[in-house]
Amino acid sequence: MRSNNNSIERKINKTIDKYNLINKGDKIVLGVSGGPDSMCMLDFFNNMIRNNNYDEKFMMDKVSEGVSPWQKNAKRTVPVAIVVAHVNHMIRDDASKDEEYVRRYCEENKIEFYSKSIDVKKIANNNKIGIEEAGRKARYEFFDEVMKNTNSNKVAIAHNKNDKIETIIMHVLRGSGINGLIGIEPKRDFYIRPLIECERDDIERYCEMRNLAPRIDKTNFENIYTRNKIRNVVIPYIKREFNPNIVQTIDRLSNVVLEEEIYMNKQVEMSYKELLIKESDKEIILNLKDFNNKEKVIKSRLIRYTITKLFGSSNKIEQIHIEDILKLCSRNIGNKFLTPNKNIKVLVKEQKIFFTII
Repeated sequence: MRSNNNSIERKINKTIDKYNLINKGDKIVLGVSGGPDSMCMLDFFNNMIRNNNYDEKFMMDKVSEGVSPWQKNAKRTVPVAIVVAHVNHMIRDDASKDEEYVRRYCEENKIEFYSKSIDVKKIANNNKIGIEEAGRKARYEFFDEVMKNTNSNKVAIAHNKNDKIETIIMHVLRGSGINGLIGIEPKRDFYIRPLIECERDDIERYCEMRNLAPRIDKTNFENIYTRNKIRNVVIPYIKREFNPNIVQTIDRLSNVVLEEEIYMNKQVEMSYKELLIKESDKEIILNLKDFNNKEKVIKSRLIRYTITKLFGSSNKIEQIHIEDILKLCSRNIGNKFLTPNKNIKVLVKEQKIFFTII
């Protein structure tokens, strides 16, 4: 696939190279909705595997720069296979057309295709959570299921740079800590995001150039969800009134924070091991006295780290909750506890901090 110096293919190649997203023998599940982002990702991977090579100009640049193992061995490190997973959220009347569109692309290109219809509104109502959160949970559970059933080892999600910036602004508005400025990471566990350094305009141009005619989710233009308001109202206003390059500006800030976060995480992991008294699936107990002797920045991160380790996520744990837990620990009076959300209880007694799933 030949392309010019600034093509989206080169950006994706650079992202793969920079974050080591793909290794020899990988089998990758692609989460594909049928929209521009995921269809761009699917088409890119499909062409990469079919052609078994990369943008020639990008390859020559890498040679002149000092070739990385990924690019040097491009011929033999491309993924063995890709499979596609599609979730029908059953929210829109034409959602079945999205599924058929993705299925047809896969059939034409001989790609394994898996789909599942999930009543996201029902899940949201039953669990008393937002539709966005319910949809995200349903998607990731299905992607994990497909990965396991197809003996794949990675899941590729088509988040782009704009998604990352929208997420950062959401975090700021909700009062998250410093790590909220990272937004969406290029790689976490077995999830990879090869489009994370591509802007939405680039993606749309790619789809047009490749005649993909992706499906457009009209609910993206309805300002009833927080993310849509940020995308359609907040960011355009900032661009118009303050900084037309706000996406690039926040992205640079995010990259700096990510580098510092990697270092701080190492310090927090060391502190956690020092303080750990007991660890189980339902409860983690830390030494209270040693915890209180740590610097506040470490203590705050230890709280998030412990909750994430226990519950799998620190979502909905905001800075105000962290401050309340810090106060609880510093006072150390009797058997006192907090429930920062409906799933976690934090109890202080007998010179210990108990983090318990409830």
